[in-house]
Amino acid sequence: MYNAVICRYHEIATKGNNRHMFENQLIENLRYLLRGIPDLRISKVRGRIWIERRDREFFSSEELTGIDRYLNYAFGIESFSPVIMGPANMEFIRATVASKAREIFARRFARQERVSFAVRARRSDKKFPLRSKEIEIDIAEVIDREFNQNEGLYVDLNHPDITVFCEVRDEFAFVYFERQKGPGGLPVGSNPPVLALLSGGIDSPVACSMLLKRGCRVHFVTFHSSPYTPPETCSKVKRIADVLNRHQHPGKLFLCNLVEIQKAIRDNCNPRLRTVLYRRMMFRIAEKLMSLCGARALVTGESVGQVASQTITNLGTIDEAISTLVLRPLIGMDKNETINIARNIGTFDLSSEQVPDSCTVFAPDQPATAVALDKAQREEQRLGDFWAVLDEIIKNCEIYTGEE
Repeated sequence: MYNAVICRYHEIATKGNNRHMFENQLIENLRYLLRGIPDLRISKVRGRIWIERRDREFFSSEELTGIDRYLNYAFGIESFSPVIMGPANMEFIRATVASKAREIFARRFARQERVSFAVRARRSDKKFPLRSKEIEIDIAEVIDREFNQNEGLYVDLNHPDITVFCEVRDEFAFVYFERQKGPGGLPVGSNPPVLALLSGGIDSPVACSMLLKRGCRVHFVTFHSSPYTPPETCSKVKRIADVLNRHQHPGKLFLCNLVEIQKAIRDNCNPRLRTVLYRRMMFRIAEKLMSLCGARALVTGESVGQVASQTITNLGTIDEAISTLVLRPLIGMDKNETINIARNIGTFDLSSEQVPDSCTVFAPDQPATAVALDKAQREEQRLGDFWAVLDEIIKNCEIYTGEE
């Protein structure tokens, strides 16, 4: 078994004088994500994050499984490894390699006749009696003896089936056998928070995930049109928000009923402009909600396309409704790229559920794809004091903060 997990980061290491801020944020996030596993010690040691039991005993298999699961939600971690840690001497290293190699190599030999391996050693303690290459040779000899010079066992330094890693530091040494890929990016909370327009579709959850990966805490706003849309419209978006919130202290989800302003647009405005006018109203509501969650920008899942809400002209007209920065991380991506990410982050199946959303309510048969700003503004003048309607929508919005 293993008695520690080391977490490595890549992008954080380039942050110069601000590096400690990113490291501390990552440690805070790990303590939150791993809060369900009792008696853990999470600390920073020479450019790595260390996870141990407070009593320094070995992890149970259940504890290791839980740590593995939650580290995959921790943006900022490039890779991680369960390790066996002990005193900085060759007796410990040899005994550990011999014991663990029996299990790991035997498991591989059960599946194939020939097994290749490599040894990678590092020593930061220059007083240690052996150099790195000498440590590697010593470990290789231990493995060779354990398998009685098995002819199926051979060294391959380029593409080994198994790599044995060993690091020697001043106060301890550790041995490990795998490097698991982490989610990368920056720790959530290391950049200012944002508010994302979250629908039940494929695109907007992916946009949220990309901002989480860049270190932004993400809050969400979604729009429904009850009673024209069913309760499942909101419950679906809540489940998507729950998946995204695995990466962070739960962001708020604002659920706004758009139907009254949709009715006003339906009854007073050119039907071909409904899509753009709906979006302008959504953006205005979202901008007002930003102050309730400290958001510094809006996020949408829009990309450049030919549907009414995605043409360059209409995107510009929609943006002119507000003065806030709007981030569109998917702007140059095609649908297949977005779908692949949605599968990886675990939202694709939820997004694929067929549930009506507010965009389908009173939708025009032939929406305009090039709405000039002045034309949109003239149509909105037909609505009179639409801000009174929007303020009422904001006043009555539901706030969801976690799994029900």
